[in-house]
Amino acid sequence: MATKRGKKYIEAAKLVDPKQTYQPEEAVGLVKQTSYAKFDATVETHVRLGVDVRHADQQVRGTVALPSGTGREVRVVVFAQGDAARAATEAGANRVGAEDLATDIQGGWLDFDVAIASPDMMRIIGGLGRILGPRGLMPNARTGTVTPDVARAVREVKGGRVEFRTDRAGLLHVPIGKVSFTPEQIMDNFRALLAAVIAARPSGAKGQYIRTVTLTSTMGPGVGVDLAAVAALA
Repeated sequence: MATKRGKKYIEAAKLVDPKQTYQPEEAVGLVKQTSYAKFDATVETHVRLGVDVRHADQQVRGTVALPSGTGREVRVVVFAQGDAARAATEAGANRVGAEDLATDIQGGWLDFDVAIASPDMMRIIGGLGRILGPRGLMPNARTGTVTPDVARAVREVKGGRVEFRTDRAGLLHVPIGKVSFTPEQIMDNFRALLAAVIAARPSGAKGQYIRTVTLTSTMGPGVGVDLAAVAALA
């Protein structure tokens, strides 16, 4: 059953040719032009990769520091004690705790965007995998969210570091800023993301790695980006 679209979406979509791919700068301009939300919409990048995520060696996951930031407040919780807890608080963590934090999460409290943990806290958060894992919130050493330097991780996340990982269809969905950003700011973040995705190419991936790249705003139409231009950017 086709999704019913509102009048504003239909009018915005008329500005984009779904059969055409655009140069990155033009695509960014169209995303800004076709954003009709009354709030400052998020600009998102959607990348379809030539990987088979059924194989562990073809899953793509990593982090990237967006040079222009994300444009939104990121709520960070930290599992830490002692000096690490004090450092995390000073770095700007929204909440720091240990057993008490785990108990609240088990009780349904999930009012945060990123969870960070010092290595000694894994004994506490190990049992939270069924809650945090499906939501992409489980601390992980590969993404820098399990680290002895929790204060640095907090500053990086607050400053614009985002995580990316393939979903079951081999797609990445990554926010790269706000519609209110300048085109240059969005382009800087777009370049940084593409470079990180290419660097994260798994050895098991064969053939064409990046299949499609689409830019969009929250609720706005997707704008396809020319792959040759994408390769040149990265």
